[in-house]
Amino acid sequence: MAKTKQKFKRSKKQPQPETPALSLKERLAQKRKAAQTRKELTTLLTTATFGGVFVGIVLFFVAGIKAAIPGVLGIIVMSFCFKYPRQGLYAFIIYVPIGGTITYYLGNSPILQLAKEAFYIPALIGIWQTCRKQGLPVLIPPGIKIPLYIVLGCSLLTLVFVNGGQQFNPPSVGLLEKAPNEIPLGMGILGLKVFLGYVPLIGCAYYLVRNKRDFLFLSRLQIVLILICCVLGVIQYLLLQTGICQGTRGLEGDALFKATLEARCYFGGALVYSPEEGVIRLPGTFVAPWQWAWFLIASTFFTFATGFTDPSIIWRMLGLGSLALVFINSVVSGQRIALALVPTCFAILLLLTGQIANLKRFIPIGIGLALILGIAMVTNPAVVQERTESFTSRWDASPPQDFIIQQFEENWKNVDGPLGSGLGRATNSARAMGSTKLVETYYPKVLYEVGIVGLLAFIALVTTLTIIAFKTYRSIKNRNFRSYGAALWVFILFISYNTYYYPLDVDPVAVYYWFFAGVLFKLPVLDKQEKKDADSQQKTKLKHGQI
Repeated sequence: MAKTKQKFKRSKKQPQPETPALSLKERLAQKRKAAQTRKELTTLLTTATFGGVFVGIVLFFVAGIKAAIPGVLGIIVMSFCFKYPRQGLYAFIIYVPIGGTITYYLGNSPILQLAKEAFYIPALIGIWQTCRKQGLPVLIPPGIKIPLYIVLGCSLLTLVFVNGGQQFNPPSVGLLEKAPNEIPLGMGILGLKVFLGYVPLIGCAYYLVRNKRDFLFLSRLQIVLILICCVLGVIQYLLLQTGICQGTRGLEGDALFKATLEARCYFGGALVYSPEEGVIRLPGTFVAPWQWAWFLIASTFFTFATGFTDPSIIWRMLGLGSLALVFINSVVSGQRIALALVPTCFAILLLLTGQIANLKRFIPIGIGLALILGIAMVTNPAVVQERTESFTSRWDASPPQDFIIQQFEENWKNVDGPLGSGLGRATNSARAMGSTKLVETYYPKVLYEVGIVGLLAFIALVTTLTIIAFKTYRSIKNRNFRSYGAALWVFILFISYNTYYYPLDVDPVAVYYWFFAGVLFKLPVLDKQEKKDADSQQKTKLKHGQI
């Protein structure tokens, strides 16, 4: 009898809070709102299409069809991103890793090189207008305002006095010499955009993530993008290995060792594939091999974070799979820096985030990753040996620390003054505006462009950002949010003080650094929302006698 009563009690349904039915007036209001939204969308599409076609016709007669088609698409995209900035930001994040492939499929027009700005700039303006109406700050966090204003002030001084001086007082040339055809002010504006143009992404990402659902969508979207790009990277390698794509095989002299667009293999841009010479540099889905290498390095942090912190076991497994693919691509892509830094960053993440002590999650992920990598190494021993020997020979020939010191010394001697030699003067993307200098390390490049004052100001900015990021993630109570925030903080720390190459000048790190800093700064807000929701659910259960 007692057992029957207990069974009855367990099977008895608990009362659930009833969802209030909408009144007729509320349903009519919803229908009116939906109709208004459809009307606005139709009007926007019509206006943007007519405007785009008009601009396209003008561009067609001025620069041809290769400029007209991107012009039409650009007007339509910018109109929608301005009207719907959240969707524009998501499109921007999606476009960043696949932009190189799209650019070359559509004809390599110079306009397409700036296509991602058609998503970013209108979305930024839309968010800025919304923040202005609602009285919200655009610069997040407030602690970076002073160092950011100092860096901006130094940069503007360089733009006005150095670039402006070069524009209006060009250096004299000899009688038989031809004056260089340069636009120093245009170069300076473009250099400033590259230098600080993505800092507002911190605020954009902060307002993009409204709740836990948005955060999970964004983090999982990044994993999907990494998976797609890494699968395409492996396919690109297999196409070259099997001879479907020729690469740079069969060429002569220096052509065997130079990345070229003629060797392009379906995805991405220029590549080198001369296995008989032991030289392979693959671009993956990006324009150039260096960008692909830094995408793999950055992806280590995001895949690690999802692999350890996502509440869904399926997405944790996808995080593991994407991390394994990042490791595999770091080997087959031929990029020595990726081969060195991907496992190094993984080890640093294990130590600094404390996940090595989380045995329940670390052991399955570690075993799975070791198994996948072990199979890949056993099936491709020659590839692994070749990459390892290439890395060690390069290190012995030119140790990175010696190279960085040499770059600092050279640019310290050659910089024109305390305000630098001019914004854009060492920026590759500004070379269309005038002659640029190749500086292969980041902080010597900053020193050359904006001088010692601007360099110190920028170091103060990234140091402030790193300290605030550390304090932010340490303030989070939720275990999953805290672990994800720790991974993002390590990413910010690593990029802030990395001076080898110039990832803060080039996609995708130039985007991810500022964007995911904004995501990190939003995590404490999500943490409070989760705690508030949990308390509210507990009160509801108590009210209905469920606990």
